[in-house]
Amino acid sequence: MPRALIKAPPTKNTLLSMKKQVRFLEQGHDLLERKRELLTRLVYERLKVYRQQRAETLAALREGYRWLSIAQMRMGGRALHQAALGTKPALDIEIIPRRSLGVEYPAITSERLPLTPVGLMGTDTSFDETRRAMADAAVLLARLGETEMALGRLLEEQRKAQKRVNALKYNIIPRYQNTIRHIRGVLEEEERNGLFQMKVLRERQGG
Repeated sequence: MPRALIKAPPTKNTLLSMKKQVRFLEQGHDLLERKRELLTRLVYERLKVYRQQRAETLAALREGYRWLSIAQMRMGGRALHQAALGTKPALDIEIIPRRSLGVEYPAITSERLPLTPVGLMGTDTSFDETRRAMADAAVLLARLGETEMALGRLLEEQRKAQKRVNALKYNIIPRYQNTIRHIRGVLEEEERNGLFQMKVLRERQGG
């Protein structure tokens, strides 16, 4: 199905202007295509990192919940809850914005703090092991969260770039090229008609 032409007067000025616009659109297409390729590469790199971090985080969480179940059996739920209320934060987190190929996402820096003594009677060593394991898991969770958010935003930007590349390649640029061919054909037809009329006039004047 032929694409609709761009509404424009079939003049030489229009033809020159559209040729410039096509060159500009083709350059934009090439830049977008390069950006799409870079984004695609970044997405695959991030996806590989994400899968590895996710496996590590799940293993750390399983370890943390294993120690939590042990502590609950040894101390009881009420004593465990009271001991947890007396603990200080075991994680220091800093969030700053980061940009990559024009995509902004939060960069999360997490660090496990030294565990402080609880100072309560009746605590078990399993409680400290639970705190340590959960703090380690929290560090990994923060890192995984950064990777997951960055991956999602890179994927979204990659889809946008792909959509724009396709629109330029299969719709916008072909419409301009078809319109250029149409205008060129109209101008050539006008030129042929002009030459024919001049030829007829000369023949009449010569006759």
